[in-house]
Amino acid sequence: MMVDCAVYRDGARVDRPATIAGATEGCGDTSFTWIGLHDPTEAEIDEVSGECGLHELLREDVQKAHQRAKWDTYEEATLFVFKTAAYHQPDAVEIGELQVVLGDGFVVTVRHGTATSLGRVRHRLEGNPDLLRHGPMAVLYGIADAVVDDYAPVVSELETDIDEAEEAVFSTDRTNQGPRVYHLKRQVLELRRNVVPVGDVLDDLCEPDAHVVPRELSDYFRDVADHAHRVMGRVEVARELLTDALNANLAQQGVQQNEDMRRISAWAAVIAAPTLLAGVWGMNFTRMPELDWRVGYPLALGLMLAVSAFLITYFRRVGWL
Repeated sequence: MMVDCAVYRDGARVDRPATIAGATEGCGDTSFTWIGLHDPTEAEIDEVSGECGLHELLREDVQKAHQRAKWDTYEEATLFVFKTAAYHQPDAVEIGELQVVLGDGFVVTVRHGTATSLGRVRHRLEGNPDLLRHGPMAVLYGIADAVVDDYAPVVSELETDIDEAEEAVFSTDRTNQGPRVYHLKRQVLELRRNVVPVGDVLDDLCEPDAHVVPRELSDYFRDVADHAHRVMGRVEVARELLTDALNANLAQQGVQQNEDMRRISAWAAVIAAPTLLAGVWGMNFTRMPELDWRVGYPLALGLMLAVSAFLITYFRRVGWL
């Protein structure tokens, strides 16, 4: 659906047209139209594309979504794709997509998913007429800044989950944290897979040879790119921590299994000693002098208990019990 549609002139909002056709009329050097769409239908995309004169390939990209972060230049417009991220439940990150089409006198934003609402971006830009006066590229800056800023709380929540998983891995509880650690690693890798291309797009925009960003806005875009690289650094650290935690969990499982085997072996040795003695005196040969001893039975039991007590004491001393 169409969330908002407004005409801006000299950095100020002047009109909210009732139709898309009315929004694109009369926009030029000092004014532009910003059309905001959220999970649009095919008919809405066709209407906007027809009014703005978008290339059929650009229209196809906007319609399909689920693309890598990128920017493509066409004769009549430029398409920018950003990946959004939001933390909605424990150990889970939702990835969305935000497409920005910049043309001569118009901006079309197409938002897929629930992350990074553009209402606050509009409000912020409308409160800064000097920035908004730079036209569609100012809108692109505001959107890129909001997208990158939304990465930070997601990474912070994941870092909290990672700390909890690490504590559980090294706790004394005999629980296998492998599935949770692996799931967290998948979430971090998915976030990294979408954040890194966004950083590449911002780096390309900051290149002087790109001739896309006006000189007045170059410092703003460099600031956003710097924030994106900080996020990427934190994501890399989180990935390394999860790799180490997963390896530590596997090592802990191996240590626990070794301890279990030592305990089983120790108790088997304790049980084997009296079993051996009982087997010797249980052979029932005719000529066994011990069978005629009055103290033979208590002596046999005492010897079994003594050997078992010695083995238990020894295994406890060496840490096997």
